[in-house]
Amino acid sequence: MREYWNSIRKGRAIPARSDVDPRGIARTLDYAFILERIAPGAGRLRLAGRHLIDLMGMEVRGMPICAFLNTTSRGRFSDVLESVFKAPQIARLTLHGRSDYARPQLAGQMLLLPLRSDLGDVTRALGCLVAEGDTGIPPRRFDLVDDEVIPIIDGGTTLAPSPSTIGFAEGMADFAKRNEPRAPTPPPPLRGFPQAETPEERRALFRVIQPVTDDRDRSS
Repeated sequence: MREYWNSIRKGRAIPARSDVDPRGIARTLDYAFILERIAPGAGRLRLAGRHLIDLMGMEVRGMPICAFLNTTSRGRFSDVLESVFKAPQIARLTLHGRSDYARPQLAGQMLLLPLRSDLGDVTRALGCLVAEGDTGIPPRRFDLVDDEVIPIIDGGTTLAPSPSTIGFAEGMADFAKRNEPRAPTPPPPLRGFPQAETPEERRALFRVIQPVTDDRDRSS
């Protein structure tokens, strides 16, 4: 996967999302995924191979990538993921799936390679997740055992994942806040009508309206 990522750079530091051709990663397509950054430290899967679907036992497109991690590992994973976009840089993670009833132990590796979006910002990533062993009963989640950040240019510097960056929970809260539906704006008050603030004032505005009668009604 990393060799393919290097081949589509074409002299650039970071390739574009539009440069990724599934035919070029046919050997690793089942393990590949495309990630979109939706908030600081948070990303969701835009595309995912069959291996990821088998691990979760369901379609994973649109799911947050942290769904593959146990809750105790999501904070560190969020820091590493954000450093991939922020630096930008490559990240390689070592994962471990705990053994449980009908769930044998799994050893996993994840690779994150930054990509540029159509707007030119680094908000996409080409990834690969490989878990060795019998999947057992899904869903399967992993502990983050070790992580390594790698410069995109040999000899370059890296940005150490920092806990000071916004974590997954804060990132998702920010994403939800920016995308929550807005309450409709109340209409402006009508001119010439008093505005009631309390229930007593509103009741004071009620009027009894008598039906209008004409002379024909009275004569009858």
